Amino acid sequence: MNIYVGNLPRDVTEDELRKAFEAFGAVESVALIKDRDTGEMRGFAFIEMTVDTEAEAAIAAWNGKAMRGRNLTVNQARPKPDRRGPRRDGGERKAFGDRRSFGSDNRRNQR
Repeated sequence: MNIYVGNLPRDVTEDELRKAFEAFGAVESVALIKDRDTGEMRGFAFIEMTVDTEAEAAIAAWNGKAMRGRNLTVNQARPKPDRRGPRRDGGERKAFGDRRSFGSDNRRNQR
């Protein structure tokens, strides 16, 4: 099960998170999420645990608990939404340079 851990202290380490969650079972991976421009921690991570019941126990134990003075948000991670799908307003996504998407050109293309 993939677990989301939010509101982390900015200086938390992968080792520290791994040890905290290994108290409940086997941890497959720990991914601290960093800003791609600055390389600084963004304050959340994803932890993959192999056994769902152990992951659920870890979630129940850590959600709302403090780690270095910060109350953690811990829950089952939701799948990442597909950003390439239809737009929220119902319109189509068009590639850059598609002439149909520009003002006066739009009328010429419909003749």
